[in-house]
Amino acid sequence: MFDKILIANRGEIALRVIRAAREMGIKTVAVHSTADSDAMHVRMADESVCIGPPPSPQSYLSVPAIISACEITGAQAIHPGYGFLSENAEFVQIVEDHDITFIGPTAEHIRVMGDKITAKDTMKELGVPCVPGSDGGVPDLATARKIGEEFGYPVIIKATAGGGGRGMKVAMSADEMESAFMTARAEGKAAFGNDEVYIEKYLTTPRHIEIQVFGDGKGNAVHLGERDCSLQRRHQKVFEEAPGPCITPEERAKIGKVCADAVAKINYIGAGTIEFLYENGEFYFIEMNTRLQVEHPVTEGIFGVDLVREQIRVAAGEPMSFGQDDLEINGHAIEVRINAEKLPNFSPCPGKITAYHAPGGLGVRMDSALYDGYSIPPYYDSLIAKLIVQGRDRAEALARLERALGELIVDGIDTTVPLFHALLQEPDIHSGNYNIHWLERWLAEHMAQ
Repeated sequence: MFDKILIANRGEIALRVIRAAREMGIKTVAVHSTADSDAMHVRMADESVCIGPPPSPQSYLSVPAIISACEITGAQAIHPGYGFLSENAEFVQIVEDHDITFIGPTAEHIRVMGDKITAKDTMKELGVPCVPGSDGGVPDLATARKIGEEFGYPVIIKATAGGGGRGMKVAMSADEMESAFMTARAEGKAAFGNDEVYIEKYLTTPRHIEIQVFGDGKGNAVHLGERDCSLQRRHQKVFEEAPGPCITPEERAKIGKVCADAVAKINYIGAGTIEFLYENGEFYFIEMNTRLQVEHPVTEGIFGVDLVREQIRVAAGEPMSFGQDDLEINGHAIEVRINAEKLPNFSPCPGKITAYHAPGGLGVRMDSALYDGYSIPPYYDSLIAKLIVQGRDRAEALARLERALGELIVDGIDTTVPLFHALLQEPDIHSGNYNIHWLERWLAEHMAQ
């Protein structure tokens, strides 16, 4: 087992890794920019290293700085958290070349799954159901028009290297194809340096269902059920739950086995998430995230496992501590993402926290790096907290969520907490009757954009 690991991240996910490591008796190293010198992850780690100025490319995305921090402190492994360098295959290769262990998948697996076309082709070969669409990249508008006619509208054009909702445009008809195609290419080029796009049939009322998988890198893998992440704004998740309110035990077992078998065949190591659109009882693969997900706590809640601890264990060469037969769902869990944003336009709202009180009680978990007097810097993602609740069933979890939101105090800045208070008054939320378009439509009706 490792004696010391470095966390190449910040905020709540850095704290999450520090806590798991501490329970395992492993020392931790926090890296930070000058803007994060008083951040909670810096205070809680055993050691800390300043790796640069506030802009991410000069600090949290600086590979030389992170490698140097490992060498200076003697850290034997790096946990990337999520975001930043967590799915950067080149970074993983450099880490491995310096005889440091990357706590996550191999560079090759990240590379394959990071390219949307290659990922889709790989999943097809592994028996995972996929959305009908183009075979590979679409080189020009004329080809795009032919594909639109072949599959029928609407279709969605996606940047091959895309993510986070960028480089994705829907063409509802042939008249919209040119604008959608050119815009998706331009966004892909601007955001990822790659203007290649592909086209898929656009499902009109799907849910977003993702399957948590975990492998040991030696041909053994399990699935830990599904999460429903259908409540999204601009392709960004805001409310996640497990198990999915629309998935039957039979469907869960079937798609879970397909996913576990797929990652076992490629000797995948660590945590991964296979994401699907789900409509009319059918699953359609859209992408695989080769890292820990923001919403991993809801899976931990219903299965009673520590996914970060397990990541560290298998990276150190130890076997998984559970098999498929050991994993049984217990209750229902919900997570809401709380952002430092001002409603109704969701504009970033950094600033000083003048008062902070985290909710507590049975079945309540708060993952956050906030504290009284902390100043949220303006340079990074606006996610400041994740409120996770668990109950014996979905109804109890929803009631507990409403109670916990009422206890939460975050003064000094605006947050998205009022959004969740409002959503919990909606019958569709309580019945689970929504899809990936529901929240956008609700916002259009209830909040001026």
